[in-house]
Amino acid sequence: MIEIFENIFNTYSNESITTITIISVLLMVLFLAVYEFLVYRFVSHRSFYNKSFNITIAILPFFISTIILCLQSNIIITLGTIGALAIIRFRTAIKDPVDMLYLLWSVYIGIICGCQLFEVGVLTSILVTIVLVVLDNINFGRKPFILILHSNEDIESELIDSFKNKKISNKFKSRNYTNKGYDYAIELRTKDIEGLKSELSNNKNVSKYSIIEYDADDIV
Repeated sequence: MIEIFENIFNTYSNESITTITIISVLLMVLFLAVYEFLVYRFVSHRSFYNKSFNITIAILPFFISTIILCLQSNIIITLGTIGALAIIRFRTAIKDPVDMLYLLWSVYIGIICGCQLFEVGVLTSILVTIVLVVLDNINFGRKPFILILHSNEDIESELIDSFKNKKISNKFKSRNYTNKGYDYAIELRTKDIEGLKSELSNNKNVSKYSIIEYDADDIV
């Protein structure tokens, strides 16, 4: 047991943090953090861009990388840091699963750069960006839309027959009946959006309509 502890202490005592090491780590963190910042801003297409979250994932790697450097230098700092991090709790809810990916990416950059594995960090970040772009541009099946229309008469059965003939998957989300007419909110999945627009425009009972494209919880 004594020999084990001596080996652990010797391992930590051999590590030294020089100014050149700190600067090189921080410069690489800066490069990868700015890279992730730009990827989140321009590659991750979302309707409501969260600038605060983007700033957070860009700054977080600086703290993590320097923590990793400190953990390599002294076992007392290591034990103290582990104890301090064990009592930290984050209560902010992450609504979008993709945001969890960027948060993990930010932590990854800090750890990798703190361990001075710069090549691994750069290659992984580039590969992750390529995968994100490819998966984001792949459309599986027909696009989902929300159709909101106002009609002068009750045309629900007419719409259902029209959707069935055009093989358009549909689901009526809401119906609102007033003295001024009828309002419908319908979820649709179709590839021929132009044909749908043409038919609705030629329908005399439809006074106005809106077609909204959406992806999961994001409205485009």
